Amino acid sequence: MMNIFKPDYEQYEGVRRINIYVMRVFFFLMFFFMGFSSWSHILTHKGSWEPTNAVAWCTWAAYSFLSLFGIYHTLRMLPIMLFMVFYKSLWLIVVAYPLWAANQLKGSAAEELTNIFIWVLIPLAFIPWKYVFKKYILFSFSGK
Repeated sequence: MMNIFKPDYEQYEGVRRINIYVMRVFFFLMFFFMGFSSWSHILTHKGSWEPTNAVAWCTWAAYSFLSLFGIYHTLRMLPIMLFMVFYKSLWLIVVAYPLWAANQLKGSAAEELTNIFIWVLIPLAFIPWKYVFKKYILFSFSGK
């Protein structure tokens, strides 16, 4: 049981199993909830689409579908998790925080999404940041 807190160099390139398991749970949640919501909306939409609204729904549908691969190939699909963390964190900073600071969040149209997006703190804590730095930052500048 304690091995889930130790780096696993054989299977997960030094990432702790607890990180893998928590990220798999979030990949599943992204696949299930965002997939259900986005694909239901797309498949039942009537009439013509407003282009910007359609981009948002199609992006969420694509990202939910790709999340399925993250359940099985967690480290390979880590950019999908990073995308989720980045867009939700950015939205909380740009949209929710100003409303909250002005005491206007409660009862606003942004309140429901804020309550959903605030959960981004959990995957944020379990993303293997050392691995991300090594694989995506250092690799980008190594010239390989």
